[in-house]
Amino acid sequence: MDAIIKPIEKMKPFFDKVARNKYLKAIKDGFISSMPIILFSSIFLLIAYVPNVFGFYWSKEIETIIMKPYNYSMGILAIAVAATTTKHFTDTLNREMPANNQINSISTMICAICGFLILSSDALEGGFASEFMGSKGLLTAFMTAFVVGGIYKFCIKRNITIKMPEQVPPNLSQTFKDVIPFAFSMIIIWLFDYLFRMATGICFAKGVIQVFQPLFSAADGYVGLALIYGAMSLFWFIGVHGPSIVEPAISAALVLNMSTNLAAVQAGQHADKVLTLGAQYFVVCLGGTGATLVICLMFAFLAKSKELKAIGKASSIPVLFNVNEPFLFGAPIVLNPVFFVPFIFAPIANVWLFKIFVDVFNMDGFIYTLPWTTPGPLGIILGCGIKLLPVIFLVIVLVMDFVIYYPFFKVYDNQKLEEEKNNHFEVKEDDSVEVDGKVLDSKKILVLCAGGGTSGLLANALAKGAKEEGIPLVTAAGSYGAHLDIMGDYDLVILAPQVASYYEDLKKDADRMGVKCIACEGKQYIDLTRNPKGALEFVFKIMGE
Repeated sequence: MDAIIKPIEKMKPFFDKVARNKYLKAIKDGFISSMPIILFSSIFLLIAYVPNVFGFYWSKEIETIIMKPYNYSMGILAIAVAATTTKHFTDTLNREMPANNQINSISTMICAICGFLILSSDALEGGFASEFMGSKGLLTAFMTAFVVGGIYKFCIKRNITIKMPEQVPPNLSQTFKDVIPFAFSMIIIWLFDYLFRMATGICFAKGVIQVFQPLFSAADGYVGLALIYGAMSLFWFIGVHGPSIVEPAISAALVLNMSTNLAAVQAGQHADKVLTLGAQYFVVCLGGTGATLVICLMFAFLAKSKELKAIGKASSIPVLFNVNEPFLFGAPIVLNPVFFVPFIFAPIANVWLFKIFVDVFNMDGFIYTLPWTTPGPLGIILGCGIKLLPVIFLVIVLVMDFVIYYPFFKVYDNQKLEEEKNNHFEVKEDDSVEVDGKVLDSKKILVLCAGGGTSGLLANALAKGAKEEGIPLVTAAGSYGAHLDIMGDYDLVILAPQVASYYEDLKKDADRMGVKCIACEGKQYIDLTRNPKGALEFVFKIMGE
């Protein structure tokens, strides 16, 4: 097993580099920034259509009223994503630009929205068509963001701008500075759109969908699903945040397939798409990446090893809400040869079983998007429409995960039990440091992870420790990618293990803003989340340097 894992581990620097790719990061961060639209709109889907399961149907007039927030939020998702992706892409480009010659992210966002509309909308009397402003336009939104960002960088870097006298106020001067890059971007997109329509007779957004549709279909097959989610688990196993690498490539398909499933159910047809956000959140990642809900509960209730039982009990609640980093690094599962096979295979088996239920038993795929922190079992039942088949699937998938993980769990449990019997640890003197409240007085600490879940564990531990010590320490948790506009308000930024590969990029921003930053290792981070006093000591050492 080590012979398999060691070569993969040696590739970690390469995978870290891929995760930090500015295009993939912009897609991931832009998509995450627009996620509230998807979650908010799904509330109204649940209100409008879940009662149908119980034989209650709203009148057409009431249904129209209920669905209006959905149509006017999810219906313009691509427009929002064009803006947010451009914003994050611009922030990345600005790291490569001189501090006194930065690209205006507000201008690039506005330009991307205008450019996207040119590429995705057909003129109608009194307005333009909105067919590709929602999930169907996501691919075009991403591409528009990169084109606009690239053109702005080309112009700003070479000072191809309108320069105003020094006496002109900075905000007005910035407006004129943006005119030429904005004009170049719009003219290039407009000419491309004209030539594309002349050659194909359709808008670019529709053409992109037609080109990528075969790939989406292949990704929704057994082989495609195995490659996608096997890779995601593999990256996580070596300590690289898998979704950072995999999700950008499939994010458009995840949302588009959800919309396709919903449209099919509304038309009285079978919702047959498997590759969706819901399936990823609650089937593939049932309890977090690696489908760790069942194995965590095994640790808590079946382990004979005191260490494993303690880890399982401490991690069970977070894992139930799909926050499994405390378990991944605490057990550990990451880079643990014993769990290499089940950690990779369980998610694949889960999504294959789900596809069998969809293809063979005509169970509808996911039609509603719920927050990723929804407990997995509840997410499966609600996301698939509160029907009998999803309940049956849930029971079978839990049993299947138990069967997959159990042999490896027993091996590891016996191994740890033997270690506990043979090892006699000496009690060491307490070598902790005394926390200096003056150093931490009124300091602000920001903890960042991938989705804002794991970071909350350390932020809460710091807050608890500060309260116990009577120190007015302010702590906050957030997700990497949505941090740039707020990190300047903090004195220290801490990166959780799954986003530690972004440290070099964070350091550049932190140095520019005069903020300290540090990245934590897996075991170290989990220990800190469980020890409020230790977390304070950790912060004190950094702030006191």
